[in-house]
Amino acid sequence: MRRKRSGAIIIKELKPKPLKLSVLDLVPVYDNRGDTYALEKAAELARTAEELGYTRYWIAEHHGMPQLACPSPEVLLAHIGARTKRIRIGSGALLLPHYKPLKVAESFRMLASLYPGRIDLGIGRAPGGDAHVSMALSGNFIENVSQMPGKLNDISLLLQDSFTYEGEPVGARPNPPVQPEVWLLGTNKRSAEYAAAFGMGYVFGQFMSDTGAEEVLRTYRESFVPSPLCPEPRMIVTIGAVCAATDEEAARIVRSGQSLFRQEMPNGNTETYSERKLLVGTAESIITRLHELSVRYGVNEFMLVTTVPDYEQRLRSYERLAQYLNLT
Repeated sequence: MRRKRSGAIIIKELKPKPLKLSVLDLVPVYDNRGDTYALEKAAELARTAEELGYTRYWIAEHHGMPQLACPSPEVLLAHIGARTKRIRIGSGALLLPHYKPLKVAESFRMLASLYPGRIDLGIGRAPGGDAHVSMALSGNFIENVSQMPGKLNDISLLLQDSFTYEGEPVGARPNPPVQPEVWLLGTNKRSAEYAAAFGMGYVFGQFMSDTGAEEVLRTYRESFVPSPLCPEPRMIVTIGAVCAATDEEAARIVRSGQSLFRQEMPNGNTETYSERKLLVGTAESIITRLHELSVRYGVNEFMLVTTVPDYEQRLRSYERLAQYLNLT
């Protein structure tokens, strides 16, 4: 900000916004403990995140994957909403190509009526499973995903009570006192363009993207069209994080679950993890890195996904980061 006084230009530095942290839970199944146990641990993580001062707790949707236990985020969110009081809860992401917009709007308006002012509808366009699972779920996925712009438009209209079908008004009930926040999740410019065009919040999945965040987020900002649901751009970056008492211990935890992190490289080699996608170290080093990324990206909220091979290690990682940042 520049102020002119007596012919001189004085530059007033703007303080960066405080860093906000949120949680993305893939609802993993560890050590053959079973799906029911994994779901119990999801609720425990949500309650802990609330106590620690995290902004949001989101759960992902996957199908036909024995290592992940949540094919239905809206059902699990109803369970978690009843076991928390303040933290925002949402889908990260609900996979819209598989579903009719009306049913999605009804489900999330129901949640928003049960837990007013706390519900986020995070939308994705991935299949969430292999080809046969996707076909069993909703038929031709390629055809379904091609309908994404129309479905996003319908979601927006339904949440504004402006949707019609064959010229007749169709409403999504119940109508909550506060509408769900709508976010589009993605890993490239196409998703950023969709979010901008329909006036939705945007979440960049850095933990699973080979695309640089700066260009994608710039595309979103520059293309953003305000909407009644989202009058100005809002952004979150999702990144992996494994925090421990020392850098060495954090690296050991990652190595112990290397099958969870290993990524096939184009030349046939493997790497345990990508430092751009996964932050590993002490709370101080990770928070320092997040502050650097906040300045670079112009984003003050980071959603952390901590996929380690032990539920208690996962909780402790989130605890260390919250305590260091003094979120509560």
